[in-house]
Amino acid sequence: MAAAKKGRGPSGGQGRPGRALALILIAMVALAGGMFLSGHTTPRLGIDLAGGTSITLEAQNQPGKPNAINKTNMDTAVGIIERRVNGLGVSEAEVQTQGDRNIIVNIPKGTNSKQAQEQVGTTAQLYFRPVLTVQASGPAPTPSGSATPSGSATPKPGESAAGGDKAKDGDKPEGEEATGTGATPSASATTQGRAVTGALTKDDPTPGASDKPKPSDPPAATPSADPATAKLQEEFTKLDCTDPKQRTDAGKGAKATDSIVACGSNVPGSYEKYILGPAEVSGSDVDDAKGAIDQQSGEWIVSMEFTSAGAKKFQTITSRLSQQQPPMNQFAIVLDGEVVSAPSVRTALSKNAQISGSFTQQSAEDLGNILSYGALPLTFKEVSVTTVTAALGSEQLKGGLIAGAIGLALVVVYLVVYYRGLAFIALLSLLVSGVLTYTIMSLLGPAIGFALNLPAVCGAIVAIGITADSFIVYFERVRDEIREGRTLRPAIERAWPRARRTVLVSDFVSFLAAAVLFIVTVGKVQGFAFTLGLTTLLDVVVVFFFTKPLMTLMGRTKFFSRGGPWSGLDPKRLGAQPPLRRSRRVNAPTEPKEA
Repeated sequence: MAAAKKGRGPSGGQGRPGRALALILIAMVALAGGMFLSGHTTPRLGIDLAGGTSITLEAQNQPGKPNAINKTNMDTAVGIIERRVNGLGVSEAEVQTQGDRNIIVNIPKGTNSKQAQEQVGTTAQLYFRPVLTVQASGPAPTPSGSATPSGSATPKPGESAAGGDKAKDGDKPEGEEATGTGATPSASATTQGRAVTGALTKDDPTPGASDKPKPSDPPAATPSADPATAKLQEEFTKLDCTDPKQRTDAGKGAKATDSIVACGSNVPGSYEKYILGPAEVSGSDVDDAKGAIDQQSGEWIVSMEFTSAGAKKFQTITSRLSQQQPPMNQFAIVLDGEVVSAPSVRTALSKNAQISGSFTQQSAEDLGNILSYGALPLTFKEVSVTTVTAALGSEQLKGGLIAGAIGLALVVVYLVVYYRGLAFIALLSLLVSGVLTYTIMSLLGPAIGFALNLPAVCGAIVAIGITADSFIVYFERVRDEIREGRTLRPAIERAWPRARRTVLVSDFVSFLAAAVLFIVTVGKVQGFAFTLGLTTLLDVVVVFFFTKPLMTLMGRTKFFSRGGPWSGLDPKRLGAQPPLRRSRRVNAPTEPKEA
């Protein structure tokens, strides 16, 4: 009795095969149900299959920082760019380094690639600079007839923006009208009435000509006797922000401690040009920023939160700006040399601030995204932008599926020809493995942003061979037991322990290779490694909880137990030897030999 108990040792469902089969059936139903309930009934496709945009960025050395391009800064830049793109809701985007100075950004189809490209390509440092001068530059709206300066009247050199009258030569020092009444921002020249509250409001329009600086106010213009100031004023006068090249080159190469000229656009087709003071707060001082709805007004705002050090800097600049007259009560948020917003300051601020005004949901979220993830340790140049069409991706997917179908067909033919009836068990196991793989991949898309690319499809095709190999190992162990003269049911149970060890060792090696490949590679190769590792784990589950229990049940049927020619377990075809039987031989008495 003890020996019989010792020999049982149920494993892999051999004691109660029905329970193991029910368990895996429940898992399949649960996964399929979750897939349909979530609405994600197909795996999410990567850029090479679904189409999309691939952007290549090259790191540039900054003035005074010849060794800024290093692994630490590149990894930091990748993380910031990835968060910036993900801030647009593109969780499946790929951001990775290539070589020692390039970053590849892959944005799949279905995303606003133009918007993402603008934010990805905007990779310079983010600065907060005080506004010294602002004027409209470019096409302007139809004049409203108001005496208050507006975007309809673009101030020209020597012309007052407040009254619209030309100033005679020598009436005012050069540059005074640009920083005094002539530089008073209009509703279009500033960001359409936005101001910074909470201590902030986004770009207030000038109420009217009555807001001119009083005689007691400090002069807005820097003395023109300063050669640097005169040069800056000359650049400002010549700057045409409607010219894309001038707009891009404005302030290029300037340091954070320099005053610069810059361009901004708050209304489509309209541009403003600015003279900005030295940067007093950088993007790294912003701890968090996001677009949100003001619960009181119901309007969209951008809320900002600064770090401890940034809060002190921001309080200093806003305390000073809140005492100034427009436009010198504004600070410009400058990213990549372009003014993305120029709110006016009403009161002094410290750690928290809100930018309010004529925001839409999109503009508020975009500005919050830029403020949150705008500070990069490196500057980048956009080297190339490649668009992969969905048609090309579908052709690649079709080719991969055809290759997989051919491989699967060859496996099926081999199993049927060589294993005959056992091929039924193998095909059912492959079907179960395919269902589990498909449902899990479909659910991993929305869960972790997994995208099925072409290398991942290749990994799934390779997995067909790995899974079939596990079945073959077990079948051959069973056939070996039959060759030794055992009947089918004992052969199934005796073959399992040895087959189980072989399958586990083989799958462990495959999984280890996939894990190493996933860790040491980037991008699309990781898709291959991930799929290979996933299918290897599923192979263990299928063999233990489906193939072995099903084999146990099939061994109890007449078709397999009788060992017919089409069962694949025919003892005669396998060359089985009858079991050796011991026979007792009685020695006959020997007669005495004659002398």
